Amino acid sequence: MTQDFSGRSIAQLSVLLQSGALDPRELTRWTLERIRSHDDQAIFTTILPERAMREAEASARRIAAGRSFGLLDGIPVAWKDLFAIKGVATTAGSVVLKDAPAAQEDAAMVTALGHAGMVSVGRVNMSEFAFSGLGINPHYGTPRNPRARDVDRLPGGSSSGSGAAVAADLVPVSIGTDTGGSIRIPAAFNGIVGYKATRGRYSMRGVFPLAKSLDSLGPLCRTVQDAVWVDAAMRGLPAPEIRRGSLDGLSLVVPTTVVFDGAEDGVVSAFEAALDRLQRAGARVRRQPFPAFARIFETMARHGPLVTAEAFALHRDRLEGAQAASMDQRVVARARLGQNISLSDYVETLNTREALIAEIAADIGPNELVAYPTVAHVAPPTAPLLDDDALFVETNARTLRNTSIGNFLDWCGVSLPCGIGAAGMPVGLLLSAQPHHDAHLLSMALAAEAIVRAD
Repeated sequence: MTQDFSGRSIAQLSVLLQSGALDPRELTRWTLERIRSHDDQAIFTTILPERAMREAEASARRIAAGRSFGLLDGIPVAWKDLFAIKGVATTAGSVVLKDAPAAQEDAAMVTALGHAGMVSVGRVNMSEFAFSGLGINPHYGTPRNPRARDVDRLPGGSSSGSGAAVAADLVPVSIGTDTGGSIRIPAAFNGIVGYKATRGRYSMRGVFPLAKSLDSLGPLCRTVQDAVWVDAAMRGLPAPEIRRGSLDGLSLVVPTTVVFDGAEDGVVSAFEAALDRLQRAGARVRRQPFPAFARIFETMARHGPLVTAEAFALHRDRLEGAQAASMDQRVVARARLGQNISLSDYVETLNTREALIAEIAADIGPNELVAYPTVAHVAPPTAPLLDDDALFVETNARTLRNTSIGNFLDWCGVSLPCGIGAAGMPVGLLLSAQPHHDAHLLSMALAAEAIVRAD
């Protein structure tokens, strides 16, 4: 009888693979069959059985010969449909690109994880062109949130398939992108870990962009340790260099501006309970207003969001041509708002961004992390949002609010499951750090995870 590998972390699978107790080919066959037979066929958009089995075969030979590539050799990985995969068209969640030429080479990160021995099993669904925090896709279907037990609920976006694939036990890790929260929102909604690296930590070569001044990458997975291992491989390191920190060295600042506005009671309760557990375990916590948070949104309201300006510039020909009729009309409407953003507006936003980054950095200690709820509400039901454009716009803005602060400020962040809110749905606690403080963030997240999760 084939063993069931559901719910195993990368670390758990690695022990089996490296010891010879599990053959990479067996794990890959199990993964492919689980994907094919899963009742939600909207999670994966492309399955790569030939490539996956070829890579698994190579991994099996290496491990048997004592020449393993390391901790990740033989581990399955799925890719958001923004990453170029050789021989396959990159559709970015859109039907207008389904007949685009196949990629001539893998994206840099696909290559990097291949060099670590990981097995690419397929690509997963997403919001069209990554332009939504909810995960609805009218072309390829909207993945169901695997944690929902009452009605179909949103998976979060735009890395919707990445979050659902890990939460549904189809793969132990999926690589996503994050422009306004697209890794951390699905992580929070699905009760998994999502790490958004500082922009520029990894190569973006071969990744279909949304807004280059905001785009970043990272893994969605089961544990922070898994994220640390994948981070090392994405940077070309043979082994992780980040060490587990101590809760005695964890210093947190909790903003009292914006991030709790309109938050659901269950979200606040779960967050505060996790914070209390951290304090009792030795962490230091202080609370402080950050008026600059409000100015971020005032700037967007006055001059227009950076993401909208850059998305319009990227898709202008599509939006003004025949392809627009085949796109998600909500994406079209939102992207077209970018034509109203002048060059002076765009430059003023960039200048304000630079000033606010410096201002807020001065209010945060050198090794201090910022903590608040990843999203102020749990994953909402899907059905009401499919036909109500006004509700969609309002929910999308509310969902992206907390995480988009980090993108504007160029922070790195990790969303950790911290409890249960309304309808028994997961709640995420977001730890964020200053730009390029990823190592400290991950070190402290390693220390805090077990206390935060308390499950």
